[in-house]
Amino acid sequence: MIEPEQTDLTLGFIPLTDSAPLIVAKELGFFSQWGLNVSLQKQNSWATLRDKLHAGLLDATQMLAPMPIASTLGLGCPKVKVITPLVLSLNGNAITLSEKLHQEILQENNIAHVTLPLAAYLLQKVISVRKMQNRPKLKFATVFPYSCHYYQVRDWLASANISEEDLDIVVVPPVNMVAFLQSGEIDGCCVGGPWNAKAVRAGIGLTALTSFDIWQDSPEKVLGLLASFQQANPNTVLALTAALKQACIWLENIPNRFEAARLLSSDQYLDASVDVIAPSLIGSCLTHISLPPRAIPSYNQFSKSNNGSINVPEYIRGEWLISQMAKAGQLKNIDVPADIVREVFRPDIYQQMRLKLEDQAVQFFRRSG
Repeated sequence: MIEPEQTDLTLGFIPLTDSAPLIVAKELGFFSQWGLNVSLQKQNSWATLRDKLHAGLLDATQMLAPMPIASTLGLGCPKVKVITPLVLSLNGNAITLSEKLHQEILQENNIAHVTLPLAAYLLQKVISVRKMQNRPKLKFATVFPYSCHYYQVRDWLASANISEEDLDIVVVPPVNMVAFLQSGEIDGCCVGGPWNAKAVRAGIGLTALTSFDIWQDSPEKVLGLLASFQQANPNTVLALTAALKQACIWLENIPNRFEAARLLSSDQYLDASVDVIAPSLIGSCLTHISLPPRAIPSYNQFSKSNNGSINVPEYIRGEWLISQMAKAGQLKNIDVPADIVREVFRPDIYQQMRLKLEDQAVQFFRRSG
């Protein structure tokens, strides 16, 4: 059994469906099973969560997959070495358009309905007409500059030769997306669940496509912590990683996800109804109040994909994220160390944790035998 150096931990999370591993590990006792007393702190924005981690106010956090790299490189913040020993989830995002933009697309393209997933070229006429009439540009929101959400929006637009100069892209915290869509402050957004489903249920949005429609099985959320914390508390990090890995395995069982949706709906976590949390967990993408859902079996993945375990922080995942950051022009004039991915992505810690899990299983069966 692992003996953690530090047993009392404060973990940060953003109220999103794919924060499920942290909440499940807390509520089902996986953290306590590994000798950890964990307090979960809900944060409003990714920038706030990052800054609190950097300042040591949080011991570890749920993070967007590119965030540990951005922190280590000092992108948008002072340089702080952040590592990840565990991938928490794949996929999970979607692009939702306001109902006003949905109707504008129908009108300008002279069509009665859209086909989903929505092709970006349908925005071309809207953009052209707005420009000709000297109307404001379309405004899309993502959750953080260094996020798969931002890169996914860019790739979707690029598929129709639409550049960022043709519209505005702003940053809005996930919990504010639905209100911004409803008020007209934004015309569309890329955000994780349950906020797309909430917009659809409220009749104020069309979920045009999911991140799985753009990139299949891309890393979305990871466990992030300071490199200095891991160096001072290696056993604590192994215990933390083991507990979250168990939660990810538990979440891979679809019937368990109904229970997860109930846990997530609590005021202290997502403060949202089960009917907007559950759909993506069971592979259903709500599309529009007047349309049937789409089946997206891989909408939220926590433990397994067609290629095996998703939780290993493989170097290839980090290298791919670096390539997306470079393509977005975020690494210009930045000194990127050749070993940045090996510095941030730590499969060695994951493998140590996996051996501890196997050892625990052997001991359990010995006691049971």
